[in-house]
Amino acid sequence: MDNKVKMSSSYKARKIISNILIHAFLLVLSIIWVLPVVWVVLNSLTPKKSIGIIPDSLSFENYIKLFKDTAILNFPKMFMNTFIIAVFSCLVSTVFVLCVSYCLSRLRFSLRKPFMNMAMILGLFPGIMAIVAVYYIVKSLGLSEGPMIRVALVLVYSAGSGLGFYIAKGFFDTVPKALDEAAMIDGATKWQVFTKITIPLSKPVIVFTVLTAFISPWVDFIAAKVICRTNAEYFTVSIGLWQMISKEYVNDWSTRFSAGAVCISLPIAILFLYLQKFYVNGMGGAVKG
Repeated sequence: MDNKVKMSSSYKARKIISNILIHAFLLVLSIIWVLPVVWVVLNSLTPKKSIGIIPDSLSFENYIKLFKDTAILNFPKMFMNTFIIAVFSCLVSTVFVLCVSYCLSRLRFSLRKPFMNMAMILGLFPGIMAIVAVYYIVKSLGLSEGPMIRVALVLVYSAGSGLGFYIAKGFFDTVPKALDEAAMIDGATKWQVFTKITIPLSKPVIVFTVLTAFISPWVDFIAAKVICRTNAEYFTVSIGLWQMISKEYVNDWSTRFSAGAVCISLPIAILFLYLQKFYVNGMGGAVKG
């Protein structure tokens, strides 16, 4: 009996120690992750360039200058360009991904498997490899100058989005096909099955698709830089932030760079906070409807 008590107490002690070590490790990781974010936020609130983590004084001067001082770098214009491009790219990409995913999940046709294999192989290569060819295609279509640059960027970000169908297709595969068959027996078309049954049951994967489709053009730099070139009127925020820390601007714009980084993170955070509830309520809400 005494041996059992000793073994039980020893097991509890080891478990407590392991829990303490795990929590300590997670605490260290959280500090490593949070510290850069805290530094950027504090740096954006200091009026002068600061090396330390805690600045001498705090103010919103950088945010005010960022949106009012537009003679050199027009951040509000860049922000609006990026927002317009990201919203339209998100809408088009989401429709493409959901339609392609549903077709590959529910329909059976001769080139289905070859297409999926080709998409998987193409996904192994970074998209930047084709950026030169993409630019010449955009230029040949007359979309490389003036307001058409925004249209070109929307096309670049959304044209190949259908190849990223694997996650959405995997989710559609989990939706029982018996629901589709029952609806079609009642006279529903495939489009009605897709829009009135499958989509309401797929809110979690729709949220994921919307977030990824919005974030990609929102933070992209390379495609925007190649297509915009020197057309400053159509620069996106990533190009603007890159210019703020370039050699000729870094001394005066380094703190405003932090303010800009905070500003561009807010739409993503707001979108995520608004959409995350659908992860939990997706299935239940769809069944009730």
